[in-house]
Amino acid sequence: MARKGLRICMVVCCVLIIVVTIILVTISLTILKPKDPDVSIHPFGLDNFQIIQPNATTVPLGLVITIVNPNYGRFKYRNCTGYLSYHGAMIAEAKLVTGIVPARSTFNITTIAGIMNQKLMDDTQFWSDAEAGTFNFKTKIALPGKVIMLKIFKKKATVQVACDLSFKLKLTSIIVHSSCISKIKL
Repeated sequence: MARKGLRICMVVCCVLIIVVTIILVTISLTILKPKDPDVSIHPFGLDNFQIIQPNATTVPLGLVITIVNPNYGRFKYRNCTGYLSYHGAMIAEAKLVTGIVPARSTFNITTIAGIMNQKLMDDTQFWSDAEAGTFNFKTKIALPGKVIMLKIFKKKATVQVACDLSFKLKLTSIIVHSSCISKIKL
């Protein structure tokens, strides 16, 4: 009689382990599967922004990087540097300090990019772009860090961001348009 009870207990335990394993695998492949964040870049402080300053080596450009994290895990990134290029030449760096992007939320990073105005003005297309009133820049940022789920699971990840940033100069204002593509690599 005791052996029959032991067999029933073992069968029930095995079935339970199989069911729990199937549920955990299903959850990890659907809900916990990492999704690419939605990233956008918005310049600020453009009211007094002057790209041509003959005596200055760098011109500060304020940037707000908005990250929308659709994942169920938070992302803790380390110090890194973003780069701003103009027609393929790197003209500015922006330092990003360590931070945590909470799960399923929006997070803003504020930074200053120091545009090397002499390097910008030395570009052969600068003056034709200035006449047209349109400047097109590209940005690249790699945020290395860890994805943390349920305060238990930690996995190294890097978020790669590439953006096109366009400035249209009007008589009374500057119109900015940004378009970003981001990928998370585990």
